[in-house]
Amino acid sequence: MSDYDLLVVGSANADLVTVVERRPAAGETVLGSDLVVHPGGKGANQAVAAARLGARTALLARVGDDGHGRLLLDSLVDAGVDTVGVLVGGAPTGVALITVDPSGDNSIVVSPGANGWLVPEDIQAAGSLFQAARVVSAQLEIPLESVVEVVRNLAPESRFVLNPSPPRPLPSEVLAACDPLIVNEHEARVIAGADAELGDSPEDWAKTLLALGPRSVVITLGAEGALVAIRAGERVRVPSVPVSAVDTTGAGDAFTAALAWRLGAGESLAQAAAYAARVGAAAVTRAGAQESFPTAAEVEALCCASPGADPRNPGRKSDPGGSAGDALRGEAK
Repeated sequence: MSDYDLLVVGSANADLVTVVERRPAAGETVLGSDLVVHPGGKGANQAVAAARLGARTALLARVGDDGHGRLLLDSLVDAGVDTVGVLVGGAPTGVALITVDPSGDNSIVVSPGANGWLVPEDIQAAGSLFQAARVVSAQLEIPLESVVEVVRNLAPESRFVLNPSPPRPLPSEVLAACDPLIVNEHEARVIAGADAELGDSPEDWAKTLLALGPRSVVITLGAEGALVAIRAGERVRVPSVPVSAVDTTGAGDAFTAALAWRLGAGESLAQAAAYAARVGAAAVTRAGAQESFPTAAEVEALCCASPGADPRNPGRKSDPGGSAGDALRGEAK
């Protein structure tokens, strides 16, 4: 049996958050609320989200030897994440500057800091973590060459999950390892490339992305849930859970973490995505990133509050002719 249900390799940031009446346009200044500092970063967020749900989780990341780094380490330990792979030093802890509007939508600027110092040599030195992990999850807030090294160090039986955020073109070696590649519309268009004819529907996007090499693809569609697509041809629409959004920060990380964990537990991709949609929905009902992540019991309570919506139900078969106009393209969160 694996020592870890999930190994997350990625970023750890201090989130500096302010609430604004509206997000500023180019060249515009707006006033915000008092600044609040939260532990964040896509890697740390995923690790905390998975651990909160009950997954045996480890994080491979780098933080600075500073107050923000200590904040992050404390948060990880409190959530039950194994921090043996969290390296300290090299640069100040990464920082994310986040504005949140009254609808709960956010805009994020990330200063990578120590995340940029998580180099391929660090990945190679953590070989024992990879051998002990059932599923490995990564994002793109660390150097791309380090993500390539992650793929090269995967254990033969482990599964690789990638959320390419912030998006950039990916080498074929990374794409071929993804099972699944998790993207929203914006990320899908960047990964497909400027010259690609992505099409009008999520089913078209999935077809284009699968042709690039991933074994499976999950396209998140905001309030419309998600589309699951595997190379063999199956397409399944996974519904979302209607909730009143307070803050969407970290919701995508909670979704990815939950999906990766449930895949490692033996569920199908559609089943794992259905559960992950409930975790993401629960996360947006509270402010903050890591502070908003639910426990398994809270996810179950959300399920019971929505009659007929079972997190083990993978949703309905997708209509290949579905229109993208029927779906909300979730922003990168």
